[in-house]
Amino acid sequence: MTTEPTAASTSITETTTEQLIALPQDTNVTDGVLALADRVPDQAVYAVRNGSGGWVDISITTFVEQVRSAAKGLMGLGVRPGDRVAVMSATSYSWAVIDQAIWFAGAVSVPIYETSSAHQVAALLEDSGASLVLIGEEKLRGTVQSAAATAGIDVEIRTIGRSADLYELAESGAEITDDQLETARSSRGLDDVATIVYTSGTTGTPKGVKISHRNLAEGAANLLIFAEEILGEGESRTLLFLPLAHVLARAVQVACLHRGIQVAHTGDTTTLLEDLASYRPTWLLAVPRVFEKVYHSAAAKAQAEGKGKIFDAARRTAIEYSQAQEAAAHGRGPGPSAGLRAKHALFAKLVYSKLLARLGGCVTHMVSGASPLNTEIGHFFTGIGVPVQEGYGLTESTAPITLNVPGATRIGSVGLPVPGNSVKIAQDGEVLLKGPVVFSGYYNAEEATSESFDDDGWFRSGDLGSLDDDGYLTITGRKKELIVTAGGKNVYPTPLEESVRVHPLVAQVVVVGDGRPFVSALVTLDADGVAAWSKNNGYGTLGIAEALAHGEAARALRAEVQVAVDGANEKVSRAESIRKFEILETELSEASGHLTPSMKLQRHKVMEDFAEAVESLYTS
Repeated sequence: MTTEPTAASTSITETTTEQLIALPQDTNVTDGVLALADRVPDQAVYAVRNGSGGWVDISITTFVEQVRSAAKGLMGLGVRPGDRVAVMSATSYSWAVIDQAIWFAGAVSVPIYETSSAHQVAALLEDSGASLVLIGEEKLRGTVQSAAATAGIDVEIRTIGRSADLYELAESGAEITDDQLETARSSRGLDDVATIVYTSGTTGTPKGVKISHRNLAEGAANLLIFAEEILGEGESRTLLFLPLAHVLARAVQVACLHRGIQVAHTGDTTTLLEDLASYRPTWLLAVPRVFEKVYHSAAAKAQAEGKGKIFDAARRTAIEYSQAQEAAAHGRGPGPSAGLRAKHALFAKLVYSKLLARLGGCVTHMVSGASPLNTEIGHFFTGIGVPVQEGYGLTESTAPITLNVPGATRIGSVGLPVPGNSVKIAQDGEVLLKGPVVFSGYYNAEEATSESFDDDGWFRSGDLGSLDDDGYLTITGRKKELIVTAGGKNVYPTPLEESVRVHPLVAQVVVVGDGRPFVSALVTLDADGVAAWSKNNGYGTLGIAEALAHGEAARALRAEVQVAVDGANEKVSRAESIRKFEILETELSEASGHLTPSMKLQRHKVMEDFAEAVESLYTS
């Protein structure tokens, strides 16, 4: 792998990583599955719960048999190559089967988050033209029926969440022959659409992103080599808990299946710690909020046990150790000193080993995506022995288009391009993308497609960023979210928000100030953090509303948040600093409509719903 900046080393504006694998034009995403089955028929590619706390392996041969049966069932229901089939389900093994079954039938999958409202589902069904909807649980039927009625369309609804459901689906294909199935499966090539994934709509109306077999298959082939030390093979395994409606989880699942990396699923994050302990994954994929919760809960647990000072010292040591290691790796320092190594070894026994055990005890690497990761948290996990490799991508780039990998990591950046892909920085700072993982266009939206690409075929990501001298990409924020104060100062909200959010009491931060005389922020609190803090400070175990209504506790809470704000302000100029903030009693969540399922802020929704709170920051 080589990364070749195309501009002078003092002013990098474009970088490319050479493509390692190019697939034949008649290839599709199912070919990698069949190739694995031919090569290692007994390879365990999935694991499912056995009902008593353990896991049962599913071999690639068994998986392919189930996929073929389900694909025949879909064809028996009338699904033909090119048809759109919607899937609305929690992350599960059944989804893994049905995803491949849709592709074996030559059809196009349309994933829908199980938390979507009837209004959202109606928009996706109407736009995609899907007439068959596969649901993970019977309770979702009402939502789909309401959506179909709203859109004025007829849809067939089938449940696929249980093994019995898949058997029932297979019965619909009793008359479909192997030759008919193979004709449908092989009818798709690299440039045919494999799935239409709708964007989260954080900056506007969701659009259907046409992701091709090339985007998935060729992207997986190159990612597997680039990230081989993270992903592994053979005995490597991961627990997937991100929504499979999100392109990141599905792209990673395809890569794992093509390599034979075992995947287990959990759609219920309340059992995550138990699942980690029983399944013992070797690597994990998560969004920053998950890493933040683990980090803060460990600190809160130590505080409650009277070991807060020990944990804080261990935390500082881990961060310093990681920073020293990274500096040495890039020729900027000698590495950890003898004293730092001694402290690190001590805390490895006292603190770090217990944290690693909570992750199952076998995790060697973690991958963070979907939104920015705070550098302090990145250094902390790297320092305790489980490096967090941050990557970057969008739905339009089939998720990861850049990634930090072992031996080529710069915490705070989102890494180098995945082989075959290029990153360019436009004159206004916008990140432009090109390569085999970049989509071809939006479904039913020619104008939006045309506007998203420049004259040279570069996709306009809408993100702002920069490349360092070695081609590492750093993202500074969304172009549409750039704040311009009344004084004309440009402020990127994301770095400020990340910095404040690292405090254990803070859940979300929304920086505001566009057209205003100064920058302010709306802050929401973390319920678990508040409960632990209030108990440790003698107020009893309080909820957020109770704490904010408790005069003394409320003042102390505000002082804690002020510390976090002051820390963020130290990193920016006076004109960019947060002058005032308001703590909201409510929580911003997916259920409230203020976060996407991947924990991204729906900034426009927050600004709409809390307009009075924003106004009060400038009038009171």
